[in-house]
Amino acid sequence: MSECKVIELEQGWEHMQKGITKLKNILEGLPEPQFNSEDYMMLYTTIYNMCTQKAPHDYSQQLYDKYREAFEEYLVAMVLPSLKEKHDEYMLRELVNRWANHKVMVRWLSRFFHYLDRYFVARRSLPVLKEVGLACFRDLVYRILNGKAKDAVIALIDEERMGGQIDRALLKNVLDVYVEIGMGQMECYENDFELDMLKDTAAYYSRKASNWIEEDSCPEYMIKAEECLKKERDRVSHYLHSSTEQKLVETVQNELLVAHATLLLEKEHSGCRALLRGDKVEDLTRMYRLYNKVPHGLEPVAIMFKQHVAAEGTALVNQAEDAANNQGENVGGQEQVLIRKFIELHDKYMAYVNDCFMNHTLFHKSLKEAFELFCNKNVAGNSSAELLATFCDGILKKGGIEKLGDEAVEEILEKVVKLLAYISDKDLFAEFYRKKLARRLLFDRSANDEHERSILTKLKQQCGGQFTSKMEGMITDLTLARENQANFEEYLGNDGIANPGIDLTVTVLTTGFWPSYKSTDVNLPAEMVRCIEIFKEFYETKTKHRKLTWICSLGNCNINAKFEQKTIELIVTTYQAAVLLLFNSADRLSYSEIMTQSNLVHDDLVRVLHSLSCAKYKILNKEPNTRAISPTDFFEFNSKFTDRMRRIRIPLPLVEERKKVVEDVDKDRRYAIDASLVRIMKSRKVLGHQQLVMECVDQLSRMFKPDVKAIKKRIEDLITRDYLERDKDNPNTYKYLA
Repeated sequence: MSECKVIELEQGWEHMQKGITKLKNILEGLPEPQFNSEDYMMLYTTIYNMCTQKAPHDYSQQLYDKYREAFEEYLVAMVLPSLKEKHDEYMLRELVNRWANHKVMVRWLSRFFHYLDRYFVARRSLPVLKEVGLACFRDLVYRILNGKAKDAVIALIDEERMGGQIDRALLKNVLDVYVEIGMGQMECYENDFELDMLKDTAAYYSRKASNWIEEDSCPEYMIKAEECLKKERDRVSHYLHSSTEQKLVETVQNELLVAHATLLLEKEHSGCRALLRGDKVEDLTRMYRLYNKVPHGLEPVAIMFKQHVAAEGTALVNQAEDAANNQGENVGGQEQVLIRKFIELHDKYMAYVNDCFMNHTLFHKSLKEAFELFCNKNVAGNSSAELLATFCDGILKKGGIEKLGDEAVEEILEKVVKLLAYISDKDLFAEFYRKKLARRLLFDRSANDEHERSILTKLKQQCGGQFTSKMEGMITDLTLARENQANFEEYLGNDGIANPGIDLTVTVLTTGFWPSYKSTDVNLPAEMVRCIEIFKEFYETKTKHRKLTWICSLGNCNINAKFEQKTIELIVTTYQAAVLLLFNSADRLSYSEIMTQSNLVHDDLVRVLHSLSCAKYKILNKEPNTRAISPTDFFEFNSKFTDRMRRIRIPLPLVEERKKVVEDVDKDRRYAIDASLVRIMKSRKVLGHQQLVMECVDQLSRMFKPDVKAIKKRIEDLITRDYLERDKDNPNTYKYLA
């Protein structure tokens, strides 16, 4: 069998050169028939044979070098000159074209030389043929021309920014060259193109912004900025690489939004404050959209929003204060107006937070802080906690401020509870609310049980179960009291039970739930005493372990008064009844006689006698006939009294409750601070003064803002009571004494 003839390097390469020349001609567009599979096999086989001959005829290394030389020769001779003679867009087109051709040439030649890749390159760990081919273009063409190409691309981008029409597809193809030439890395694109393009972008928008900020209003400027950002994103989708988007957008934002933020947002007649004043919802939404994308961009907007809301709320408080001063009396109906206005203000700006500012936490915080500022101001000596409780009372009692449907009441209660969240003295609200709830429940003035329960549920969700437990107990008490009354009436119907002769309704309450009422030892008429005895006997059949305390100050009586013209039914309090019934056995009594016989204290007696002799219905005549009650006065039954009604209610002058409520709350706060301090110290054992005060404030702030001085005072008190002691070496540190 004959041996194959050795192919010498020159001879083999001459054969390969023919194939390479044919390929170049095809790429240059000269008339040349396409490669067929026979041509391809011949070239492939030539390389295969030259690489598999025994040494010294294995020409792998030489062919690897000649492969590179074939590219270098073509690029220097044909490609570079054709690119250098062209400029601008024409040069870019030629570059795209030449790069496309080069990739075709690499694909074909690396196929002809494929055997090198499989064995020689793999064994020696050399760059593969495709990489060698592309690197030739990078080193001989791209390195020389990329600067020129970059300038041409940037010029076209600027032309487009100025409104010109450009060939976007061409730009896309040129930039693909920058990406592909990196062979998997983005360095060429980033360093040779992107860096300068971003600098140019910054300079372009810096010039634009300087003009616009002078000429345009804030809304006009923002419309332009938003449009520019949209167009730049558009550029990325059409021809820039996707990795550029973030950097490009940040560059434009910096020039248009960050650099001029203060000037833009504080423009006198059109900045953020002006937009808030003018309720420019659409412009504010745009402002949010733009500055939300900028790091910390929303902070100044949120500060202005807070200032604006706080100013509006404070103006409402001042209006209410003026109105109260002009009336020369307490706020009266003003709390209804003020709380309603607070609710409207909250609705309005909560809608801003949700719609313009997309529920962003920063704006929720601003709204909260603004409301906390003005919701805790006093109005004509009334704390907002009291105003809010009075407002609720107006909604929930019979014949309240206005006739509202069930849904409207629910909605308004929901809003009141939201307002309560901003009030720091929640415990004060709770106490005022409880006092008013007690009056509604005890005097049957509550319009609707469902609403009473509903607001308690809302308050419980907002402030916790401890906040509402007493109030819930009050409502439960009344339900039980009704059952109790039914049982009592049943008891009276039994044979052998003495009948009191008077209709008696007793409401039994649990001491802990209700506000504390004084139970004075008023001397009740014999008829009433007999009623009390019968009820006591009944109650003892039910329970032996409970003690009844009678609170006559809360009682009501219906009594028939026989006047000369007609008999009139009087609806009075138990105190008023006790005084009036004294006149059954005497026509004329002195102040001191009434006091001795009724056993009422001076303050209560003055109120009772005033209501019966100096107010609208003069059931008693007073000597002397003055408006004030004094201990030297005499009273007699006014038999000539008449009225067109058959039944009249004689109200008692109201007692000022505010002082008592505030005192009660202060007392509760002292206990709360003590408990908190002991709780903290019990778990920490040793703690510095500052830390203890901070933790105590933190624990209690859900219900009230404890005063630091009050905390100090309670710490001193706990030291004297041996709960805590000062550290001997460091007086600013406390120890817990178990």
